[in-house]
Amino acid sequence: MQPSQHMKTRLAEMRGADHGGEHGAVGIYDGQLAVFGKIKGLEKTAELVRHMAEQEQEHLDHFDKLIVDRDVRPTALGPLWNVAGFALGAASALIGEKAAMACTAAVETEIDAHYAAQMEELAETEADDALFTAIEKFRAEEAEHKKTAIDEGAEDAPAYQMMTKVIRFGCRAAISISEKL
Repeated sequence: MQPSQHMKTRLAEMRGADHGGEHGAVGIYDGQLAVFGKIKGLEKTAELVRHMAEQEQEHLDHFDKLIVDRDVRPTALGPLWNVAGFALGAASALIGEKAAMACTAAVETEIDAHYAAQMEELAETEADDALFTAIEKFRAEEAEHKKTAIDEGAEDAPAYQMMTKVIRFGCRAAISISEKL
């Protein structure tokens, strides 16, 4: 059964938002690595961030391919999300390891909720099993990132509550914008 025109539009919005979000995630970890990769004594943190960055790059590569294979227009804001993500990652890392982990925890909290909502919508419509499977895998990896961040002291970051509220709001706004542009 072919998806309705509404569902085709919705699938394109999902793919565009996910693609844009992965641009931002790669940027965040690139920004954190730009700081942590240069400071002696932070090799463990750099390695944790590098592992998360590699997974995010896999996610982005998947959505890059999906965008082409499904002939979906990528979000026009991908380059902006790269720059904004890098700035957020570098700024949080400059504050310190715990602040960088707080950034990760906040972002991954929103991505988890975003992917959960998409999985629910896809399960109800059975519109795209391949997208559902990819999101399911990526969601598990994002949850792993959040757990790592919490385990590494995210909640002990300076101004944790305020920082996470601001970052989570920014993530929700970026998702909404990326679905439309």
